[in-house]
Formats: sequence, structure tokens, C-alpha cells
Amino acid sequence: MGVSQHGRTSRLDLADPTLRQWECTVLAADPEQGIVLDRSAFYPGGGGQPPDHGVLLWQGVQTRIVGTRKGDDLYLIPADGDPLPPVGTAVTGAVEDDRRSLLMRTHSGLHVLCGVVFRDFGALVTGGNMEPGEARMDFNLPEVPSDFKARLEELVNTEVAADRAVAVKVLARDEALALPDIIRTQSNLIPADEQEIRIVDIVGLDVQADGGTHVASTAQIGKVQVVKVESKGRANRRVRVRLVS
Repeated sequence: MGVSQHGRTSRLDLADPTLRQWECTVLAADPEQGIVLDRSAFYPGGGGQPPDHGVLLWQGVQTRIVGTRKGDDLYLIPADGDPLPPVGTAVTGAVEDDRRSLLMRTHSGLHVLCGVVFRDFGALVTGGNMEPGEARMDFNLPEVPSDFKARLEELVNTEVAADRAVAVKVLARDEALALPDIIRTQSNLIPADEQEIRIVDIVGLDVQADGGTHVASTAQIGKVQVVKVESKGRANRRVRVRLVS
């Protein structure tokens, strides 16, 4: 495995997160296991970001892709009842643009949130999840000021409006782990055998290890609303956010 390859599949989604359509070849197709492509721009899910949806187009036929499964290979899950392209078939892959684009904006918005909470409140992430346009993030934050919700929303949107560049690079494991504070979760979630680590840098705000897809700059996120701040135990606060533009 690696940043650019999963089993027999080249990961186009991480090489170019703006790619929505591409040509590829079917390497395996099984109704139980799923479909394996030689090249795929479907984000397979991970790190709280859900997998992409989309279609495979082949010989006048459409196969809807509704999920993924990671194993030795990267398996695409077809919709129930849809036909499977035979092994060796040349197909066109297409990612559902609205879903992916909204997930990219949401994911980048969470990194801004994480960067602000770490910078201004010194808290690490203890959990999180996202859907298109909305998300939650849990922080090790025992005490918060009475105006925390309003302050946090203002601070996050100030950073969004600053139009900070979102840069991505891949480093060798030792080089990446030598960077200060790149692990923003309370537990180190990087697999022990991972020799390359992908770094997402919201320039001037947040640098951390991350395997998801992101927008090119924070202005593309749109306005972030802090919907609710909840207590989840003595030391944890859950922050729920959504995009409103």
C-alpha cells in the first residue's frame, strides 16, 4: 500500500482531487467482492470522510457505484441489480461531483476548525465524522468560556475568509513525524507500517497528517456555522458544524 497505490489500483483521487472523469480497465469484477480498476478517482473513505459515489460507463451500460471496500485491493461496490463489467473491459469512471465537492469543502472546514481549536484553546481531537455539508468533531477540552460557540464560529470564518492556501505533500515517515504537532488526534492513528505520510498544510494555520481530499484554498469552503457545542464527558466537547454557503 502507499499514498499513490492501493493493491493493483492507482489512486487518482489523491493525485488530483479535482478529477471527476477518467478512462480505466476492469481488473476484477465479483458480485460479492466488488469491482477492481487499474486506475480510480473514487475516494474510498477513511479518516471520517465517506466514500465517493458515481458510475462506471461501458459499452452503452451504466454501473452505479455506491460505496467501497478496502482489502488487498480497492473494491468498488455496485448498486444492487446493476450489471458488472467483465474483466478486461475498458470503462469510463465518473465521480458524483456535487457530493465529492461538498465533502472536500467540509473536510477542509474541519481542518480549519481543528487548527483554530488547537491554536487558541490547546485541544486535541478525540473523534469526528462528516457527511456532505455537515460534520462533528470531538475535542479534549475540559473547560470552555461561556461565549465559546460564538467565538469559535467567528474565529473559524475569519480563517476561511483569509483564503489560506491548502497545500498537500507526501513525506517519508521519519521526516513527517519529525514535524511538530502533525498528529492532531489524541491517539496516533497512522499505521505502524506506513512508510509514506501525506501532509495537508493550511498554510499559516494547520499542518497535519491526513489522507482525504481537500479544496485548494480556504475561501472555497464557504461560511461555516457552529450549530451546537455539547459536553461528551468530563473532558470532551463535541462541536457540530455545517456549511451554509
